[in-house]
Amino acid sequence: MSRAPQNLLVPFRRDRKRDFAAGTGAELLASKVRQVLLTEGATPHSTGELPWRTSFGAGLSRLRHQHNDTVLAELARVYVRDALVRWLHSIHLVQVDVEQEASKVTLRVRISERDTTVTVGIPLA
Repeated sequence: MSRAPQNLLVPFRRDRKRDFAAGTGAELLASKVRQVLLTEGATPHSTGELPWRTSFGAGLSRLRHQHNDTVLAELARVYVRDALVRWLHSIHLVQVDVEQEASKVTLRVRISERDTTVTVGIPLA
């Protein structure tokens, strides 16, 4: 009988049993997706957030303070798709919904990995 993979959850936090909290299944999958999408990767306007791997991330911050229109929504979908394909090879991107309300933009990213499916909310504003 195989056990589900377990790994550290991001953002790092303490639990009462271990030094850092670890998780499996949907909790771990959502953590991995948030880590990729909320990390600023290198762009023509920035050097990236992680000095040891500057290209890691999605560069979603490029979409902040832009016109909240259909072009922004499509760019968000492309950035999400490209980052997840590049950095999380084992997942399948099911759907990206862009919720636009006045100046607020929220991404709803639905992904699956093996028998686990999860929807993650990513605010852009």
